[in-house]
Amino acid sequence: FLCGLFRHGDRSPIRAYPTDPYQESAWPQGFGQLSQVGMQQHYNLGQFLRKRYTGFLNESYDRHEISVRSTDYDRTLMSAEANLAGLYPPSGSQVFNPNVKWQPVPVHTVPMAEERSQHNLTAPDWVTPEVMSKLKYLKDFGFRTLFGVYKPIEKSRLQGGMLLGEIVKNLTAMASEHSRPRLKLMMLSAHDTTVTALQASLKVFNGIQPPYASCHIIELYKDNGSFSVSMFYRNDTELYQLQLPGCALDCPLEDFKALTKPSISDDRDAECQLSSHGTNKEVIISLAVSGCLLFLLVAMLLAVICRQTDPMRTRGYEHVINGDES
Repeated sequence: FLCGLFRHGDRSPIRAYPTDPYQESAWPQGFGQLSQVGMQQHYNLGQFLRKRYTGFLNESYDRHEISVRSTDYDRTLMSAEANLAGLYPPSGSQVFNPNVKWQPVPVHTVPMAEERSQHNLTAPDWVTPEVMSKLKYLKDFGFRTLFGVYKPIEKSRLQGGMLLGEIVKNLTAMASEHSRPRLKLMMLSAHDTTVTALQASLKVFNGIQPPYASCHIIELYKDNGSFSVSMFYRNDTELYQLQLPGCALDCPLEDFKALTKPSISDDRDAECQLSSHGTNKEVIISLAVSGCLLFLLVAMLLAVICRQTDPMRTRGYEHVINGDES
């Protein structure tokens, strides 16, 4: 059984800074849309998955063996479709048009409610290699602070722990006697923050923003009745095996479940709530202190204003210009 979580492919910028010469009209489909480079990246990833899992996945598409889920963004939906085009090229009776080497594969989603210039556009003069190096450092530092540094365990439970919990649940179900043996692959098309959140909850995040079309793979193996879990990470070029801290590279399923349990919240909604114990007293004290400080600040500002506008206040020597001098 496989679970693959990947980031969408190369896209146009999400937004532009005010003086950027390339505003939204400069991009063929506007901001935040998958580029043709991104489409090719995911088509290549689909071909990589086809080659890696030849003999495990059916050569032709079988709706029973794969489940595809995407966030409700154009770029993630299109990335999943491009990926599936590389993973399941049609053959035989699945070819509906001999001139089209593609077949539709369903991608499921839910509504959103429930980089630098790589596209033959000239960067501004201030975009030097040194500037880009500093921006990359700040970007990666932002990812490390968002998902680690302060209270990483609590963060992992409320961020990637939700997805990790679903993955562990599915691994457990696949290993049970009542599993659905025909389901072989769960594919999740999402974002860099999704990949980072999952890796942070697994304590395998390398501190670098996941590149376009990067993919975190979790494999479930059965050997003589025993189940084990292996993890791999494919950046934009290479595949690396990841090791869950405290376990072997091929981690026994029960050990994997035990080691990941601290990163999985049993009730995220309840855990996100502030404790009611002492909350009211703390809020009242905070409001009282803030009110006093605000009152003092307003009083000081009024005193300064009154002093500057008082016509009777003592003034220093001033030269008065008479009519003739005017």
